[in-house]
Amino acid sequence: MSDARAEVVICGAGIAGIAAAHELAVRRGMDGVVLVDERPPLTLTSDKSTECYRNWWPGPGDAMVRLMNRSIDLLEELAGESDNAFAMNRRGYAFLTARPEQARRFAEGARETSALGAGPLRVHRGAPGDPHYPPFVAEGLAPAALALDGADLILDRDRIRRLFPFAAEDTVAVLNPRRCGWLSAQQLGMLLLERALERGARLVRGRVAGVELADGRVAAVRLEPGGELETIATGGFVDAAGPHLAEVARLLGVELPVFNELHGKVSFTDHLGLVPRDLPLMSWSDPVRLMWSEEERRDLAADPELAWLLADLPAGVHFRPEGGEGSRSLLLLWTYHLEPCPPVQPPRFDPLYPEVVLRGIARMIPAFATYLQGLERSRRPYVDGGYYCKTRENRFLASPLPVPGAFVLGALSGYGIMAALGAAELLGAHLTGETPPAYAPAFRLERYADPAYQQLLAQMGPDAGQL
Repeated sequence: MSDARAEVVICGAGIAGIAAAHELAVRRGMDGVVLVDERPPLTLTSDKSTECYRNWWPGPGDAMVRLMNRSIDLLEELAGESDNAFAMNRRGYAFLTARPEQARRFAEGARETSALGAGPLRVHRGAPGDPHYPPFVAEGLAPAALALDGADLILDRDRIRRLFPFAAEDTVAVLNPRRCGWLSAQQLGMLLLERALERGARLVRGRVAGVELADGRVAAVRLEPGGELETIATGGFVDAAGPHLAEVARLLGVELPVFNELHGKVSFTDHLGLVPRDLPLMSWSDPVRLMWSEEERRDLAADPELAWLLADLPAGVHFRPEGGEGSRSLLLLWTYHLEPCPPVQPPRFDPLYPEVVLRGIARMIPAFATYLQGLERSRRPYVDGGYYCKTRENRFLASPLPVPGAFVLGALSGYGIMAALGAAELLGAHLTGETPPAYAPAFRLERYADPAYQQLLAQMGPDAGQL
């Protein structure tokens, strides 16, 4: 048995665990940080999303907006220090709707989010005296890009057609948050990891099999035999195990209020060049009824396992350009099945997923219907994805656990790339005994013991925390 010691052991080398190691070893100068994972870093879930970020978050309360503003500040600082090694941009998001009632919800929600601290709201109606529409900057974080803030609500259909001529003709409104964009999750994560290792952090290959206690406190972490180490004596343990967050917490006898959803991502080649390469992230905010031929409708209706494809599917199909100069790649995403599920590796996706997502995109971009012909042949898209661990209200956990010396950083639910630095800062404050920011209680486990918070949860719908 190896005689190894550490100040803190972090379980999970995804973006949460790596950000925690960076926070402790680099920003706080802590010695003896050990990061443990049985897989190579960043390979389970961290690169399975759109790799986007936004400060545009709904309430209740301003905790998510404040946390994301702080996390984006830290991302921008890191981009400046590293010559933007992870290709961060600020292209924005664009939420589109064809329904006047959804346009009204855009306006109501945007006023609320703006008031929470996400920046000013500019409404464009096509009337004299409308505010200036600041054009977005496609690449990098030049001063002009960094000046983009708040959101533009575009109700002027002529402007919508000028900005997005390829969008469905019945589009009546576009909500365009501006302090948003994307980056390379892999390059961000590796930059954080390299910096942590340079400051003395260690990466150990292995699976956490148990956490030993002494006098009720964390005393050691046991690794599955065959790893580089078998036991690490430590007084600090961080559960940052991504989809396995609840499983690892049970090693401490702690039950976490989290579950997993399977999310897929389609890599698709727009070889016809149907959309420009300098777009923001594009998202359709209306439910979608897929278009089928009469023959297809009869076949689907006759098959009980496929009849659901004739019903309205949830809003939220979205895409963004991917790749540098000369690329025609798009990332297409749509989570239309939201049932909680246990994580299985490798994830198994519905064989129809690429076609269903492409049909959903065709509601927003009608020209994409062209691609449905021959989809099963040489240009069939590549599907990847992973499990998003989340809480019911879609707010992460950065918190001490009931066992002294144990902490949790997780339930980042597909927004880990954008939230990791801010969340790790909260964890670092808890772990070192520093006074955390005022918004920290919104992410502590103890919030579920608050009767007022339980009442708030009872009022939230299944899409709480989503735009």
